[in-house]
Amino acid sequence: MVTRLPVSLQSLIVQCAALLLAALLSVLLQSFFSVHPVLWQLALAQGLIAVGLSRAWHQPVWWQPLHLGFFPVILFARQFDLPAWIYLTAFLLLVLFYWSSFRTRVPLYLSDRKAWRAIMPLLPAASTFRFIDLGSGFGDVPFYLERRFPNAEFFGTEIAPAPWLISRVRAWVKRSRVIFMRRDYAVLDLARFDVVFAFLSPAAMPDVWQQAQSQMRKGSLFISLSFDVQARQPDHVIALAEGARHTLYAWRI
Repeated sequence: MVTRLPVSLQSLIVQCAALLLAALLSVLLQSFFSVHPVLWQLALAQGLIAVGLSRAWHQPVWWQPLHLGFFPVILFARQFDLPAWIYLTAFLLLVLFYWSSFRTRVPLYLSDRKAWRAIMPLLPAASTFRFIDLGSGFGDVPFYLERRFPNAEFFGTEIAPAPWLISRVRAWVKRSRVIFMRRDYAVLDLARFDVVFAFLSPAAMPDVWQQAQSQMRKGSLFISLSFDVQARQPDHVIALAEGARHTLYAWRI
């Protein structure tokens, strides 16, 4: 089904369709009204059409400014006659930071200190435990918790090369005991951990919840920031700010 396509592929289709519709609009304006739009006007029209298609496809709202500005930004950059290596460098950086977003449908999300603090009361203060952050990014969550739970073991797993490397370098500089793995969380055995934390995306939650239910031991804890699993009511709901995007959910397996 088309609606199950990864959002990045949806966006490519949206951009191509909007480009074709903008070209058709230009032809109609010239044929029936003798109006000859300039290039920046067509780029803006293409962006507005892309926003409309994105809304019709119920994409996440943060895709709309990306669709709107895609071609205008390209036209703006061309005014400076930038060398080709700058575009290549930008592309390589995007690949390094968003390595598997097309497949996993999980972009790079970074949590904040409010979320890290909210996790603390859920953790067992008087016993040792093993904690893993699925999609650990730059490692902020395990770094923060490690200082407050010295008897616990902390892990992070990240498949994108750049965030994983940055987290490893930070661990070395901090002399941290956090272990960062460059591995897809889908291939991990979550039975090894007492607490599993995830800040992923709505598209990934059904699969990761199924993995947690089938692998995690009885009594262990699954925590998700911002994204509910829908399949079961959470045992704990902690509001960090107004809106579902700022909510911490926790389930006792």
